[in-house]
Order: sequence, then C-alpha cells, then structure tokens
Amino acid sequence: MQVNILEAKNQLSRLIKAALAGEEVVIASNGVPVVKLVPFAQRRKTGGWGQLRRYAANIDSAFTPQADAEVAHALEGDE
Repeated sequence: MQVNILEAKNQLSRLIKAALAGEEVVIASNGVPVVKLVPFAQRRKTGGWGQLRRYAANIDSAFTPQADAEVAHALEGDE
C-alpha cells in the first residue's frame, strides 16, 4: 500500500500494524515514494563464553595426544 505523508501521520498505528503483518507500506510525498515502513528485525542474542560448555566434549575430544604431537611438530619446523 502507498500512502501520502499526511495520511501516514494520521494513521501511523494502522500502518505499523500492516507492516508488522507483512504488508508493504510505502510513504510518498506528492505521489513520489520516499520511504518504506518495515518491521525492525530483532537481533539474535549472541551467547557468551559460557555457551561453549555445551560443546565441551567435542572440543576436548579434538585435543588428543596425537593431535598435540602433530601441532608441536608443525610448530618446531624442519630445522
């Protein structure tokens, strides 16, 4: 839907509800589209270091004595 600025000003609540429902809402000035009203995307809350606990078994299993030896050998180089 496209509405002029004055109509948007008078019916802002209705337009917000329409945008939240997925309808495209365009606000125009003298019939020329100038802005689009879209819902604000919620940011996904990122986990902290504590979230690593759920992966602890996988992380621990990756550090085997063989893997440690391979890393140590790679770091020593061929001197």
